Amino acid sequence: MAKGNNQKLKLLYLAKILMEETNDSNGLTLAEIASRLKDHDINADRKTLYDDFEELRHFGIDVIAEQLGRNHYYHIGERPFELAELKLLVDSVQAAQFMTEKKSLALIRKLESLTNKYDARELHRQIYFSGITKAVNESIYYNVDIIHSAINQNVQIRFQYFNWNRKKEMILRHDGAFYQISPWALVWADEFYYLIGYDAISAKIKHYRVDKMLKLSATEEKRLGEEDFSALDMASYSQRMFSMFAGKEQRVTLEGDADLVGVIIDRFGTDVRLLPVGTDGFKAYIDVAVTDHFIGWIFSLSGRIRVTAPDDVVDMIRDRLRKLQEQYS
Repeated sequence: MAKGNNQKLKLLYLAKILMEETNDSNGLTLAEIASRLKDHDINADRKTLYDDFEELRHFGIDVIAEQLGRNHYYHIGERPFELAELKLLVDSVQAAQFMTEKKSLALIRKLESLTNKYDARELHRQIYFSGITKAVNESIYYNVDIIHSAINQNVQIRFQYFNWNRKKEMILRHDGAFYQISPWALVWADEFYYLIGYDAISAKIKHYRVDKMLKLSATEEKRLGEEDFSALDMASYSQRMFSMFAGKEQRVTLEGDADLVGVIIDRFGTDVRLLPVGTDGFKAYIDVAVTDHFIGWIFSLSGRIRVTAPDDVVDMIRDRLRKLQEQYS
């Protein structure tokens, strides 16, 4: 048999055809495989294909032969990703608030390429996520990578930072001046990426929303603040700072019904100190930055979890309630 012009690429195309066009429910016969190879200017016969299948198996590709009637059908069995795993990844990308719609779709297309054409259809999923608003800053996709690289290379980063105004316009903070920060960690909290870094000017650990960074780049200057950062327990620190907004950290006592213990653990972790109260209640002691976000979280629980100490936090909540009553009276 004469060889085709792409004969040296035979194994690569064979693997590609099997990966893209077969699964446990859909196989290809030898004649169908030979025909698809012919489309790539590659000639194949029954004997050489048997040898090629063995080469692919030896390489680690799970080529399975199954007889149905008089024909044998060949398909890929085990793959690097199971369909259920890819579905979870697609759902995570769709739900990621820090990622723009355009980047989400592009990444999902790449995830689809990791499976066959039949299973890829099942990745076009209609999952609805309550309250999800996608980011608008395209650079978030690359900002995360730049920050990770800067941390690994032990260098500082610089960037502009913006807020939104009433006209839905991006307004640069500090009149557009660049921030220069020593990056130490990235935290994903409340559907956003946050940089935790050291600001040498104020000599403080600070937090920045990564999707609000513009013109981010790494510098050649070494990071500062190692001593401050090494003293942090990142897991508990992230929980205490509560939504990454700075505030006065205090020991707060919460009380509520026993069926809401899970709400406390979901927010503050299993290390929180819990004590039973009465026959159907609990008391929890937490270290938290007392901010408007924390108070808003308390309000969202409709009084089923109450702050009972310290007095200044209780007074702060009463003051917020008074102001709300005045606004809506």
